[in-house]
This record gives sequence, C-alpha cells and structure tokens, in this order.
Amino acid sequence: MQTILITGASSGYGLETARHFLAGGWNVIATMRRPDPAVLPQAENLRILPLDVTDADSIAACIEAAGPVDVLVNNAGIGVVGAFEATPMAHIRRVFDTNTFGVMAMCQAVIPQMRARRAGTIVNVTSSVTLASFPLAAPYKASKQAIEGFSEALAEELAFFGIRVKIVEPGYAPTTRFAGNSAINPLDLIPEAYQPFAAPIFAEFGNPKMTTREADVAGAIWAAANDTSAQRHFPAGEDAVHLAKIRQFGG
Repeated sequence: MQTILITGASSGYGLETARHFLAGGWNVIATMRRPDPAVLPQAENLRILPLDVTDADSIAACIEAAGPVDVLVNNAGIGVVGAFEATPMAHIRRVFDTNTFGVMAMCQAVIPQMRARRAGTIVNVTSSVTLASFPLAAPYKASKQAIEGFSEALAEELAFFGIRVKIVEPGYAPTTRFAGNSAINPLDLIPEAYQPFAAPIFAEFGNPKMTTREADVAGAIWAAANDTSAQRHFPAGEDAVHLAKIRQFGG
C-alpha cells in the first residue's frame, strides 16, 4: 500500500484530497498547522501530523514521524488579492514563505529518501493564475509561477533517479478558504484610485461563468500521483482546463 503525505489538509483541496486517497485505499498522512482529528474519519490507514511548511524544525519532525513517503503533495498555500501598490511587503513575504519556499523546503526534505529508493512522485499544487494574466493577484501569481518553473526544472533533475514531478493547476473555487487564508481583506487593498478598475473584476469573482470544485482538484491530484507518462501539467476544474487549452492552442 502506497503512502501519500499531503500538506495543508485541514480544509479545501487538501482535505478533499485526503478523503479521496483514503477512499482509494492509500496510507494517508494528512498534515496541518493545527491538527484537527475531527475533520477526517478515523481509519487505520490515516495519520494526522502537525506541520508548518515555513518552519524547518517542524518539517524535519514531520518527515521523521512520517517515515517512507511515496507521494508528496505540496498543497499548503495562502493567498492575497488586491492592488499590488497597496499590498504590504510583509504579507507578500509571508505568501512566498508558504507558497514558494515552503514547497521547496518540503521537496528538499523528501528527495533524499525518494532518491535512495529511486522512486517517488512529487505533486506541486499551483493555480490557474499561472495560465493567464490575473490582475489584482500579482504577488500570488508570482509565488505560484515560481513553483511552475521550479517544478519543470526539478522534474528534469530528478528523472535520473526515477522520481516524477507533477504540477496540478486548480481553477477558481469560491468555496475554498483562499480569502480567509490571506489574513487581509481584499477590499482593504483597493485604494480609491483603483476602485473603478477593480469593481468589474470583483463582480466577476462573485458571479463566475466557470468554477472548480474541490473534488476536481482531488481527482487531478489522484491522476498526477498515479501517472507514469511524461505529462507534467494537470489543470483541475472547468475553468482551468479552458485556460490551459487557450494557452496551448490559442483562441
């Protein structure tokens, strides 16, 4: 039975992914900054471990407790929406600490054991913001775009050791805690001069034509974790698939 370790599994995509792999018969290590056993049903093939991907000691303790990991899913992330001009640099650094450096740190922590076994898969969850230009999300897009480039290079580097690197690109899911995880109300980051520009964008956020369900992302992560082909990118959700096709074929 294979073992998967999922970061940011207390809610949203991570929680749904843990449920999906549990149902699929995998050993699941669901990690959370503040572990809450109530969010998942008790099962012999489930462990919940504390993990803060921005803390080196927390990462080391988690990896030691986890033992051998066949698949790492880097899902933990925080967001920020608003005018870049008004976004505090302290929060931008926090976004990069989690979304970019946290992912890199987790990869660095599991690669040695995967390299020794000459097997393993790393699934990095980015975002559909990497598939097109998204105004009012510049720092967030940058943090996720960095992981796209990192993953592409890492995939080539680790293929020699039999380790696969995959990228899952979720679309817009209004039901996730993206805004809540940002710790800053987007409306506080829209100066008066930006309001005429931002109003129609926020209106579209409130009434999107296409969206992504948490189950879409869990399904894409499942596909990526089990894929043995050369495919690297797995858009998740109707809107993300649409944007990926536009990027590939134009239109």
